[in-house]
Amino acid sequence: MTAPPVHRPLVPGEVTVDVRLRRADLRKALKDDARSGFAGTPKSMPPVWFYDERGCELYEQITRLDEYYPFRTERELLARWADDIAEMAGASVLVELGSGTGEKTRLLLDGMAASSEGLAGYVAFDVAEATLREAADAVADDLGIAVHAVVGDLRRHLDAVPDVGVPRLFAFLGSTIGNLPPPERHRFLTDVRRVLAPADRFLVATDLVKPVERLLAAYDDAAGVTAEFNRNLLHVLNRELGANFVPERFAHVALWDEPSSWVELRLRATEDMRVAIPGVDMTVTFAAGEDLHTEISTKFRTDQVAAELDEAGMAVIDRWVDPHGDYLLTLARPVAT
Repeated sequence: MTAPPVHRPLVPGEVTVDVRLRRADLRKALKDDARSGFAGTPKSMPPVWFYDERGCELYEQITRLDEYYPFRTERELLARWADDIAEMAGASVLVELGSGTGEKTRLLLDGMAASSEGLAGYVAFDVAEATLREAADAVADDLGIAVHAVVGDLRRHLDAVPDVGVPRLFAFLGSTIGNLPPPERHRFLTDVRRVLAPADRFLVATDLVKPVERLLAAYDDAAGVTAEFNRNLLHVLNRELGANFVPERFAHVALWDEPSSWVELRLRATEDMRVAIPGVDMTVTFAAGEDLHTEISTKFRTDQVAAELDEAGMAVIDRWVDPHGDYLLTLARPVAT
């Protein structure tokens, strides 16, 4: 995070791609995470490894489930308030962190295009190069604006977001920030603050605390799609590291951790087993009933979001919540130091 920002002129309709994370880097990261995760107590793997091609397909199915309210609630909020958010942000370039397919991006882009500042460009940041290139080309073709894509890791490559000389709106949607444990969350927010210019703004989406039965239903749907998504991690380890996991021998578990205020996903061994992972020269034993921790999804309170932004050097400008109090969008500005 010490590198100076890249200066990049905006050329309407031009698409540029900055690849900071290559296949070899991803493979090394997977090996590092497997070595540390399977040596730890409890065993764990970061949720980023859910998202191979099949994982992305399963996640798209999850977003359409009746039980999974976060995706549609965020989309409804953006559809209703994107114009207001854009006007209040006063930015002409959107920087989307973890952009994915960019389905909800268009709502913000359209709001910015209709604002008094207008829309000059779009910066998309994600780890998935193929998806990123496809989404970047589609935005440039449809809107005729400058698009800059960064293939990178949010933990290491935020300095690759270009300085385009005009105010930018950084957006972190999907309540993805809830997947980070508190120390990592603080580090991420601090890193974002470090790359914000005084006129830049930061929009973050967070899922709010609600009745436990609704929370657990969203992560353990009746059709079993989330269970398949969770077990897809084991398929990734089998393919990429030569492991011999039998995914069907692991039960999908979703738990509510009240003290931490998060839903936790686990894969629970249904019998004693030994698993070879040749790619990292490990053999791992599981006792029946032992869990592999795969994901957390923190649920926030409004004052908590403001406090965490404040700790990172940002102040809330405004916030938007749906009528049921399920989901929150918060717009913040950097505080001068």
